[in-house]
Amino acid sequence: MDVAKLNGILDRWNRNADFLIEIMQDVQDEWRYLPQDVMRHVADELRVPLARVSHVATFYGAFSLEPRGKHVVQVCLGTACHVKGAPRVLDAIARDLKIEAGQTTADQQFTLEGVRCVGACGLAPVVAIGEDHHGDVSPAGASKLMRKYKTKEDGHGQD
Repeated sequence: MDVAKLNGILDRWNRNADFLIEIMQDVQDEWRYLPQDVMRHVADELRVPLARVSHVATFYGAFSLEPRGKHVVQVCLGTACHVKGAPRVLDAIARDLKIEAGQTTADQQFTLEGVRCVGACGLAPVVAIGEDHHGDVSPAGASKLMRKYKTKEDGHGQD
């Protein structure tokens, strides 16, 4: 745990427990998940029970207690995307990354998730990678998309 970084986050929010969710969002942005030792430190510094911090961490789906990849790949499985083939897109990406939905690659570069809706039904099926949304994705297109992101990680692509 980088105590200086964590204390910087706590200081940014004036160590005010009213901003627990915001603090935890910043922690997750920094570490890509909520490590147990970090949550314990947050609880101690905010003078709140660890159970409260843990409750927030487990209640909100946006938080993760497991390390996540640098790139979170979300395949929308909502009704419109499902009907247009999203399960096949998810399978193609899982094969390309050699992981299942809910897992992270060994190199910590990619986490694959099936999600219920990304709010872009007109673009179905949709794959979101970080802040980037890709619409009308086919299984073959998904494989091409993953090659593009892998190439960026290998240092051979452009941002």
